[in-house]
Amino acid sequence: MKPEENKFADVPLRVKTWIYIIIVFALGISHPFAMALFVSWIGLQSFFEFSRMYKLPANPVISSILLGIAQFYLLFYFNIEHYLLYGSLLGISVLLYFLVLKSSAKQLYGLSIALLVCLLSFPHLLWIRNSNNGISAIIFIVVVTELNDVFQYLMGKVFGKNKITPQISPNKTLEGLIGGVFLTIILSNILGYFLLKTNILTNSILGLILGISGFFGDIFMSYLKRKTGVKDTGHLLPGHGGLLDRMDSLIFNAPLFFWALLLLIKN
Repeated sequence: MKPEENKFADVPLRVKTWIYIIIVFALGISHPFAMALFVSWIGLQSFFEFSRMYKLPANPVISSILLGIAQFYLLFYFNIEHYLLYGSLLGISVLLYFLVLKSSAKQLYGLSIALLVCLLSFPHLLWIRNSNNGISAIIFIVVVTELNDVFQYLMGKVFGKNKITPQISPNKTLEGLIGGVFLTIILSNILGYFLLKTNILTNSILGLILGISGFFGDIFMSYLKRKTGVKDTGHLLPGHGGLLDRMDSLIFNAPLFFWALLLLIKN
């Protein structure tokens, strides 16, 4: 019985952290200004975790704060088209700065990924919040993405036999992926009906895309952690690890959902 008890020993801590996450998330999406600030903080914290993972040759705190401030300015004052232009210039400037610092090829590789995630991927959360579907859309994407992780984990635990990526993430199984995506499609239909007012076909397509894409986001971050020799990207969230550990599935899901809103949902 002792191993089983130890297996679930961190559950109360994880639940307590989830309560804090939900409170911060609710405050973050409450207003467009708060959302811009929230997304900038996500970029700041994520860049900090990437900096430590790849041991970038600069003070991680200072460089992350400067990036977060610059990103907030761009997000708050510019529309998506201008943000993509100026955000790209910001990213190139950061790359050149670290090139001058004689960063290694591995560090520049990690930095490039960090900039894409922080400056390009996560800002889509703000644009989802500012879309015609507003708060309903941001709640939909976050809830579906996070519960997709839970569904795939539970289905893998119950039915999992065939490992998909044993060298990267040994706990991922084909049965967990299929079962998790199936439950995500059901959840997408339920939430889509109430939050997005969309039909079964649209909801099912969204559930399928987000279920599979979320899986690849998780695998992608697991691959980076394995390559850099870290178990967690940080210690910000007790029982969960770093912010990137909790938001890895949104790396691909946020951009995909934003563009799916434009293609599949008539506002």
